[in-house]
Amino acid sequence: MKRLTLCLLFLVLLAPAAMAARAPLNVLSRDPYVSALVIDADSGKTLFEENADAKVYPASVLKLMNLYVILDRIEQGALKLDEMVQVTPEASKIGGSQVYLDPKEQFPVEELIYALMVQSANDAAVALATHITGSKEGFIALMNQKAQELGMKNSQFNSVHGLPPSAGQQPDITTARDLAILCRELAKRPEALKYTGTQTRGFREDKFIMHNHNKLLTRFPGCDGFKTGYYEAAGFSIAATARKGGVRIITLVMGSKDRKVRDAKAAELLSKGFTLVPPQPAVTTAAAPKPATPQPQQTTTAAAVDTAAQPAPAAATAAPVTDARQESALSPLAKAGDSGWGQILIGIGIGFVLCLGFFIVAEILRKSRTKHKIR
Repeated sequence: MKRLTLCLLFLVLLAPAAMAARAPLNVLSRDPYVSALVIDADSGKTLFEENADAKVYPASVLKLMNLYVILDRIEQGALKLDEMVQVTPEASKIGGSQVYLDPKEQFPVEELIYALMVQSANDAAVALATHITGSKEGFIALMNQKAQELGMKNSQFNSVHGLPPSAGQQPDITTARDLAILCRELAKRPEALKYTGTQTRGFREDKFIMHNHNKLLTRFPGCDGFKTGYYEAAGFSIAATARKGGVRIITLVMGSKDRKVRDAKAAELLSKGFTLVPPQPAVTTAAAPKPATPQPQQTTTAAAVDTAAQPAPAAATAAPVTDARQESALSPLAKAGDSGWGQILIGIGIGFVLCLGFFIVAEILRKSRTKHKIR
């Protein structure tokens, strides 16, 4: 009992010191939100904005910058999807949303990317960051470098996961407008949408089932990304995108006090975006019909490719029934006239007629001379 009392006393004395060591964090969340922005992903045109340059805490929306850095490294050939990542003790100790990594485990890069985007796993974020640059600090420097290159002038990242700052650490800062720049770049990459658009996925041989925190994936038609984020001082935030009628809209809702309000506003603003951008006509790839002129012979491979790319000429070889009936009504000579043999037959026919005429005239002349002799 005495030992328990001493432990409780120690914790009471320690709490004020710990609170004093943590940097004070102003609560930014508001009702319905701190800021919002809607853009056309293709043109980058702003369709709606409200306090889009207000500074906010991104929370786990920050992990979109992790994804951008990782995909950039893969594109450069400096990282492979099947590359194995060894879990570090530091990664295993990160709290919040996680997939409960153990230092004895290792996973392919792609599996940890899914954990990062679907489960919003903070331990996966630390494991990937450490694997790629050797330390969290090195990866944070890379995040800020990429942000500056993209033109995210009002963003400063101080963590790889977006959790509230620990003792002596500054909070992550960004704006809705800066995040829209990042989201527009990610929207250009189908692989990014593959990860952010996944609703559920198994991890650790399906022993752990991950569920995406972005509920718009199932509630808003065409939604395939991006990411949600939350902690108390930051409020509820979301970067969302959807595609419909050949148009992609990106919406940011930052710092809402309520998750349901955030989601409702994001859906409302996505709908608003689609009403402001007319649907784009579907891009057709069918080739225009070609005139019936002799074509040079092709190799087998080239012919196969051409047939696949131009289905219309191949379909034209099967004549409709009505055309077949009309063709059967034609005379054999008319049918043959379409070929070289037809021309030969016509020539023979004309020669035969001329010869017959010649013999008839000769016979008439012969009879006429015979009559004259008899007289």
